[in-house]
Amino acid sequence: MTILLDVFLVSSLAAQSALNALPGSTRSAGLGGAGVALVGDAGALFANPAAIATVRRLAFEGSYEQYLGGTTFGTGAMALRVGRFDWGVGAQALGDASLSAADLLGVSSLVFRTGVIALGASAKYARQGLGGSATSDVALAVSVQNIGGDLGGGMHLPRRTRAGFTMNYVDPQGTYRLLTTVEGQWPDTGSAFIVVGLEAGVVTHGVGLVGRTGYVGHSVATTASPFTFGGTVELGRLHLDYAYRGFDAPAGDTHRLGLRWTP
Repeated sequence: MTILLDVFLVSSLAAQSALNALPGSTRSAGLGGAGVALVGDAGALFANPAAIATVRRLAFEGSYEQYLGGTTFGTGAMALRVGRFDWGVGAQALGDASLSAADLLGVSSLVFRTGVIALGASAKYARQGLGGSATSDVALAVSVQNIGGDLGGGMHLPRRTRAGFTMNYVDPQGTYRLLTTVEGQWPDTGSAFIVVGLEAGVVTHGVGLVGRTGYVGHSVATTASPFTFGGTVELGRLHLDYAYRGFDAPAGDTHRLGLRWTP
């Protein structure tokens, strides 16, 4: 059971970046963006800091995507276990090749584990274009993100409540892989919607292939396809990830490549 409450303690303005709505990991992107109940990967901290509680020792993750309008989207994350604590740090960037003109989001998370309960807290830094604001959040219950998310400088991170459940039907350390994840999301604008993901594959002696697909319900009009697809080439502790989502013309499609290391 993981509990998260993100609280932003800043004052008011109204524009918002698309960065806040993009999945933080390639695996999550292939599952339609569902990620609050995915655990064990470094990139999980973007959706739920307490999700890094099952990292065994040290985990790394990075991804790169050619996004819409000629922009690029990149992420990087690391998670480390020390006794009953887990510490993670991550960053996302959306824009052109110059980071000076990109939207940036930085996250640092600390998790305390006791029994089957994990409690996590995160500090966040967000910057839109050329101005920045520092914020903090605290973790307690399902996932209610960005309460009071007006960061100043024209940037706003909209509040979003997320509740998810992931089920492994076979031993995830065995030869066969099969899991489903279901996540409800309640954005601050538009109606609630559901995200459903399926992941399946075969891995033997640490080497194999895993495929995934997701369905995203929509609460507002969008040009994005409701279906996402992805997969992973498993090479021991190294995971090479891919995710795809289609958009109506002229926006085109998005392709994301990711790399995870979970020793």
